[in-house]
Amino acid sequence: MNAALHPTIALLQSSSLTTVVQHEIERAILQGEYAPGSKLIEATLAQKMGVSRGPVREAFRMLEEAGLVRNEKNRGVFVRDIPIDEAVEIFDLRATMDQLVGRRLAEHITPAQLKEVKALVDSMEKAVKAEDAYNYHLLNLKFHDRLVEMAGNSKLTSIYRKLIKELSLFRRLNLADGWLLPISAGEHRAILKAIASGDPDAAGKAMFDHAMDSKERTIENDLRRQSRADAGESAQPTKARSADSQ
Repeated sequence: MNAALHPTIALLQSSSLTTVVQHEIERAILQGEYAPGSKLIEATLAQKMGVSRGPVREAFRMLEEAGLVRNEKNRGVFVRDIPIDEAVEIFDLRATMDQLVGRRLAEHITPAQLKEVKALVDSMEKAVKAEDAYNYHLLNLKFHDRLVEMAGNSKLTSIYRKLIKELSLFRRLNLADGWLLPISAGEHRAILKAIASGDPDAAGKAMFDHAMDSKERTIENDLRRQSRADAGESAQPTKARSADSQ
């Protein structure tokens, strides 16, 4: 029996080199290896992945279309830093889509699918106990992606994934505040319970409310970060004067 192929090798056998490069850069961005605002160096990435600069350049173009990077003339390519107003707009769209997903799953989810979702929620709760925000973020993305996929609407899945990839650039900062993890995990457990109940109204509401609560937390966190940043800027002159007087 042949050993299972590594995912990257399997992708390379069925896709173009540019697609493989795009997937690898996208993975690194979504997993936080390149933070929002980071500059992506074409030559460095080409050397790292053992390819010429052409596929990297083409991958940058596709990632820009996907909303994950921005290309600034004479400056280079940067990981997008999603502004708060755009994040709020995406949350509003996501809430409506999530409500539809919840309703469909309450009516059509299979026992095997329900078992898979429960396992993801269990893993998320373990990540909370371990204070592992990094893996919690990845599990969170997988949880919602699988729910949308299970709903069985390919058009909705495609649109949803594009929005979530953009939003993940902002939400990683949101979940970086450790105190939010237990709250988020509790909401995912409530979503699981509502879907398992078979009540479309309850499941739709649980998913809609989760998205809207996430939006409100995002707004509050952004205000706190801005406040801390402003406080830090106002304190700098004082520190400078103190240093000069020593």
